[in-house]
Amino acid sequence: MLIDVHAHFLHDRTPRADWRERNASRLRAGDRVGMTVHVASILGSWGLTSPTYFPSPDDLCYGNDYMLRLQREHPARIRGYVTVNPNYTDHALTEIRRCLDAGMVGIKLAASRRADDPLLDPICALAAERRVPVLHHIWQGRRRDYPGQEASDAVELGRLAGRHRSVQFILAHIGGGGDWLQSLPVVRGAPNILVDLSGSGVDGGMLEACLHAVGVERLLWGCDLTIETGWAKLRYLEHLLSPADLEHVRWRNAVRIFPSGAFPSD
Repeated sequence: MLIDVHAHFLHDRTPRADWRERNASRLRAGDRVGMTVHVASILGSWGLTSPTYFPSPDDLCYGNDYMLRLQREHPARIRGYVTVNPNYTDHALTEIRRCLDAGMVGIKLAASRRADDPLLDPICALAAERRVPVLHHIWQGRRRDYPGQEASDAVELGRLAGRHRSVQFILAHIGGGGDWLQSLPVVRGAPNILVDLSGSGVDGGMLEACLHAVGVERLLWGCDLTIETGWAKLRYLEHLLSPADLEHVRWRNAVRIFPSGAFPSD
């Protein structure tokens, strides 16, 4: 098995007119690298009718509905995260319950609120109750604020994880931008944070440093938007790890933290 824990899809209310082709090309590329399951989210309207990182309740529902549709159309290949905006607490909790009941397997938090903000506590309490992981967008080593988002760093995610020790958190895209070396000392001491290897960054020494920081059982393979860089990291890991250890990164760690029955072999 090979599970991509950080994937994205589009729908007809996003800015790209070629959204169907992009969804289809992701599935084709996944097939070429041997991907079994894409665990994916849709961030509202991707900025078309509300800001990408501050999506409206209506855009969230539409995106989540389309994610559920994709999961139904590809039951062996696609699983969904329910995307919510914690600034709308009641809506977020209702949407999480609705989408998990319909078959989604995790929660996606983007850059709508800092990870250590108390507004996230009710969402994480529900994640603990439903025993699903939380994938949180992280800017590695954030040094300033960025327009249009409240980007979180590993320190803030560590504070959240410390308040909710029974929840499994996924630190998004260690290769997705910023100084990833600043994130690793933080997650080393947070056993309920796993590192998602996705992102276009393929710096020399990155994978070795991640292994040194958290070990093979807290690494998750993923691609985010660039499958070619996810494939490159996978090929490198094949030379870096034993076959047994590689299986942890490819799929065993994901099977462990997602709900029982989430994946075909589980």
